Amino acid sequence: MNALNLPPILMQQQANACRDQWVQAMQASPSATDWVANAAALVQFDSSAIAVLLSCRREALALGQTFQVQHMPPKLQELATLYGVMALLSA
Repeated sequence: MNALNLPPILMQQQANACRDQWVQAMQASPSATDWVANAAALVQFDSSAIAVLLSCRREALALGQTFQVQHMPPKLQELATLYGVMALLSA
């Protein structure tokens, strides 16, 4: 299992850089099979966080890997549920 740690702040301003960094890490580890995004540190975010997570999930699947998010703050869980993507992000 390979871990990706969400930053404390993930707003629109940080989204592209965070996504690019994670996608590069995934592409640099083709032998990896499982990716886990740890959202424990996340305290300030907007819907861009969901977009980043979904983008990383798509990349993992394209590489034949799995992707899930753990330790989601309640507000992020609510947002993922609202957008109908909670099942895609949770284990």
